[in-house]
Amino acid sequence: MKISKQNAEHYIWGAACDGWHLVKQPELSVIHERMPAGTAEVRHYHKQSRQFFFVLSGTAELELNGEAIILGPQEGVEVPPGVPHQMKNASDTEAEFLVISHPQTRGDRYEAEPV
Repeated sequence: MKISKQNAEHYIWGAACDGWHLVKQPELSVIHERMPAGTAEVRHYHKQSRQFFFVLSGTAELELNGEAIILGPQEGVEVPPGVPHQMKNASDTEAEFLVISHPQTRGDRYEAEPV
């Protein structure tokens, strides 16, 4: 079945961010996310899940174990299990990106201390 933002399961997270489940399986999750300007997720880590963040449009900052990595369109970063991280949009325009997780992160998210 063909999947897109128009027919995918949608959810809202944080104050004003959107997510669309493109693949939602226990062994694999692919989510298309949208972060308005000035938003951020809570810093956290996963004990089992490995993730890959890939920016589609806009600019995002991925704080990875205390290091700030600026990602533009068509750039991504892998986050191994156990590494604290936080996606932020400090720009003045929205950012859209994919979050690919193996296995999915449901029940495997632990808050980390702020940097």
